[in-house]
Amino acid sequence: MTDSAADAVLRAERVEVDLDVVGFTEFAAEQGWGDGLPLVPPTQERVLAMLAGSTRRSDDVVAVLPPANGVCTVEALAVNAVMAGAPSDAMPLLCAALEAMVEPTFDLAGLNATTGSVVPAVFVNGPVRDRLGVPYRAGCFGGVAGPAPAIGRALRLVMRNVAGHVVGTTSQSVFGQPGRVTGVVVGEWEDRSPWAPLAVRRGVRGDAVTVFGAMGTANICDTVATTGTELLEIIGKSVASMGTNGYLVACPDSEFLVCINPMWAEIIGRDVPAIDDVQELLHRHASLPLEWWPPAHQRALTDAGRVATDGRVHLAQRPASVLVMVCGGLGNLHSAAIHSWGNTQAVTRGF
Repeated sequence: MTDSAADAVLRAERVEVDLDVVGFTEFAAEQGWGDGLPLVPPTQERVLAMLAGSTRRSDDVVAVLPPANGVCTVEALAVNAVMAGAPSDAMPLLCAALEAMVEPTFDLAGLNATTGSVVPAVFVNGPVRDRLGVPYRAGCFGGVAGPAPAIGRALRLVMRNVAGHVVGTTSQSVFGQPGRVTGVVVGEWEDRSPWAPLAVRRGVRGDAVTVFGAMGTANICDTVATTGTELLEIIGKSVASMGTNGYLVACPDSEFLVCINPMWAEIIGRDVPAIDDVQELLHRHASLPLEWWPPAHQRALTDAGRVATDGRVHLAQRPASVLVMVCGGLGNLHSAAIHSWGNTQAVTRGF
């Protein structure tokens, strides 16, 4: 059984495809559209239903995406969202995320081409978290049965099929990471945060996405600390690691993100109620003594102006480059550190 497929992702022509998922997935793999997982055939009916989730015209341009400078229209996004299995209600979020990624300060071109294992992670604020079922409680970074992997995968298919992001050709990532297939889409548990939501602190109220160049997650575990200042010291010192991209002399403006579980957030918020002070303490503790590095690195860091007056090298150059949000389960004991790549700056956009 065949049907007219939606615009063949990169080409204006339409093709007849097998409506069977296995048959279409095999066909898509031959065309270079797939990511190795099963794909939903993007029939005209399904694409139109996906487009109905957006108020934009199908031929409106959402973004021009490097490295191929592919023009991503609303329809092209819808086709990839159908193939990924994303819900139509996610279209406004998907559009906002792509628009945020092409802001110059995010440096999507460098991020897509790098040898690093970075992926644009999407952090969600506002009522849309619950409308879509974006996870922000236990297992929010992976394992929750819901739409987040399909939403993230839609963005990754767009990078593959529209942006021209091809491993070993336009992408030189040495290792890659699972997030380059399913994306990273996580909400903030705003009700359990002692501070204003991340997007609000960045100037955007209501439904919003913050895109962040994530190198992966690093677990931080502690069973001894009982005060907010102790927890911030543990978190900050755990984030500081010589081999992270933020310590490269070519990356003086690197950021890092800390995801704090609600139980720790409650303790920290009680002892350090101002988020600016939280950022300042994390910035202070996320540093290493210059003498820990080999001599050649010491000279390079000194020449780059990375050494503070106290002889320490900070992972982030300023407290404002430390992003903080609350999410995760109530199991306590853990928080997550997310190192960034290069000088890419997080971008927040409402929708």
